[in-house]
Amino acid sequence: MSRNSQVLKRKQSGLMDREVYEVVEQSIDVAFEQQKFQLKFYDYLRVIDAKRKDADEFIASSTFKEIKDMILELDEYLKGGQDNEHKQLREAYGHIPKPQARKIKQFLEGILEDAERYSYDRRPGRKTKRSK
Repeated sequence: MSRNSQVLKRKQSGLMDREVYEVVEQSIDVAFEQQKFQLKFYDYLRVIDAKRKDADEFIASSTFKEIKDMILELDEYLKGGQDNEHKQLREAYGHIPKPQARKIKQFLEGILEDAERYSYDRRPGRKTKRSK
C-alpha cells in the first residue's frame, strides 16, 4: 500500500506536466467544433489544487501564447476588411458565424484571465488570523 501512495504523490507533484494542457486544448476543440464551452479554468485549477508556480508555468507556456494569437485572429476576423490578411482570416474562420466567433473569443479570453487571476490569488502573503 505504501508503494501506491508514493506513486500517487509523484503524480500529483507534476500536475502541469501534460494533463492541464490537454484539458485546455480539448476544451478549445470542443468550443470550435460543437460550440460548447465546458471549461471554467479557474475552478479547474482549484479542483486539481494547482500551485501558483503551475499557473505561472501555464502563463509562460506556448499554449497561452497560441490562445492569445487565436484571440487576436478572431478579433481581426470580427472587424473584417478587404486586405489580404483579412481575406486569409475569412478563409480560416469563415465557417464560423460572427456571433459564434464572439462567444469563442470570449471563452478564450476567460481561460487566459482565469490563469492570471489564479496566479494573482495564490500569491504569497500573510495568513489571516482566525478569531476564537
